[in-house]
Amino acid sequence: MFQRIIHGLEITITLIILALITGYSNPSLTNEIEKVRKYTRQIEFNYLTWMGNAALIKLRSESIDIPYTLDHTSQKQVVAEYMRVTQTILEKEYLLEQIYADANIQDKEKNSISVRDELTKLYSRQAELAPLAEAVLQEQVSQVLAENGLTTLGQPVPNVLYHSTPLPNALIVSPRDHIEQIANISIDPTLTIDEQAALEDRVDKGLNTSSLVVGIGGVGVYPTMVMRTTDLKWILSTVAHEWTHNYLTLRPLGILYSETPELRTMNETTASITGDEIGALVIKRFYPELMSASTSSLELVSASFGNFRSVLLAPPPFDFRAEMNITRVTTDALLAEGKIEEAESYMEQRRLVFMQNGYLLRKLNQAYFAFHGAYASSPGGAAGEDPVGPAVRALREQSASLADFVNTIAWMTNFEQLQKAVK
Repeated sequence: MFQRIIHGLEITITLIILALITGYSNPSLTNEIEKVRKYTRQIEFNYLTWMGNAALIKLRSESIDIPYTLDHTSQKQVVAEYMRVTQTILEKEYLLEQIYADANIQDKEKNSISVRDELTKLYSRQAELAPLAEAVLQEQVSQVLAENGLTTLGQPVPNVLYHSTPLPNALIVSPRDHIEQIANISIDPTLTIDEQAALEDRVDKGLNTSSLVVGIGGVGVYPTMVMRTTDLKWILSTVAHEWTHNYLTLRPLGILYSETPELRTMNETTASITGDEIGALVIKRFYPELMSASTSSLELVSASFGNFRSVLLAPPPFDFRAEMNITRVTTDALLAEGKIEEAESYMEQRRLVFMQNGYLLRKLNQAYFAFHGAYASSPGGAAGEDPVGPAVRALREQSASLADFVNTIAWMTNFEQLQKAVK
């Protein structure tokens, strides 16, 4: 009992510290952000309320020693049941959206009664399972972090805590004449596509910027927010990714997250590398049956929009990362020459190419690259020729271990230090 109390106090103290210094993986408030907030104040996501509710869930689960009351087989059964319920919820929510989007259905409330009743029961069951399943996955990630030396006195600090939930969207804003994230504001996830587009238009017309509302997979608040999904590999990688943000927030690299675009990319790429490695190790140790399962990511190939020499020849595969890299490099070059309108016209042309090949990008603009370009754990893609991602990857390759890599980069305060560290 005493140990439970101590652990609960540790969580409470960590919550207070991170609530005071965390940036939610967003830039700090600046004059530029305040200009944007003129358009978003009424629709911004309330993190403090969410963190308070999530913290209560975690403290309650700690009080009954979850998951230590379950053996390994029972733990996996709980996770599997939670995934099954989540999958059914996502299916029913999609069905509900279809009903309300169908112009032929006049009385939408009446026609959706059975679906809403089912969802009420499913939400109740999910609420029962979530503390159990999340505690199991938290402990599994914690064990692998400890085995890889990412601990303080044998314990990951802060504790690994996450909660799955519908996530806010993020309004990303960039200048038009170059690619740089000057604002990242979390907004109400219930905004329709039309409302998102209208918000982007208001911001861009008012501030002469490039903006885009994007979906996100996780947020580094504490407990961390993780998107609802049934992809266990993705969940584990994201839990570890967001924990890494919390770990870095207690060190210079995380504290300085928003100081420069280079530091932001260093943070995000470090978290991506760490998340992917830890997530894969958790799967290998606790869910080896998933090792041989096919990847859950959709590998799209180009559709037959052109005239091919023979109908017997399959169209060549469309390499999304390579094509996006070409798009970013060309856009950067045009913007560097001051050709803003030409760059924007080019990005729109390229967006249509991606759409023809199965990638439904609503917008492809400076804000798109400002957001996605910071996640540079793999070569190519939206980062273009930005040297930061390759330098972070090079440091990981030359490091003796994952812990050595994380603890080296965590104390860096600028990109120049990373460049000097890479041999």
